[in-house]
Amino acid sequence: MISQPNIKANPLKVTVYMIILSYIIGDFILPKYPIIYFFKMIGILGLITSLFFLFSGFSIFNSYDENPSPNTSSERLIKTGIFAYTRNPIYISFILFHLSMFLIFENVMYFLSSIGLFIWIHHFVIKKEEEYLTIKFENEYVRYCNSVKRWLIF
Repeated sequence: MISQPNIKANPLKVTVYMIILSYIIGDFILPKYPIIYFFKMIGILGLITSLFFLFSGFSIFNSYDENPSPNTSSERLIKTGIFAYTRNPIYISFILFHLSMFLIFENVMYFLSSIGLFIWIHHFVIKKEEEYLTIKFENEYVRYCNSVKRWLIF
């Protein structure tokens, strides 16, 4: 039996490192591309939404006394709160945060890092978590996957 998912890096740390790297490269090396005011407002709403997803996901993990790090084992399957609408609200918040930073600060590196982060999280974090949870919780996790979307819309 697998004791925990085989994930090489912590997604929160990778996200923070990518934010710092995007800021440095985008503000000091690459040119800025002006964005109209309307999209900046959408970026602010996205930033607020991403923080809501992040804090609500972490608070539910804390209420169940579970560690949100994907490198740890899980004792129970969380299906309440925001997890009733999406299986990965914290990962959605990471990607939405990068996209929102792109819209607010006109830094193309945030956009590129959101794409890279999405690909990495989808293929190398979520897939491994799902393999682990399918083995650990079997039919209960399969039913949960059939009723709740991975990325909120797909």
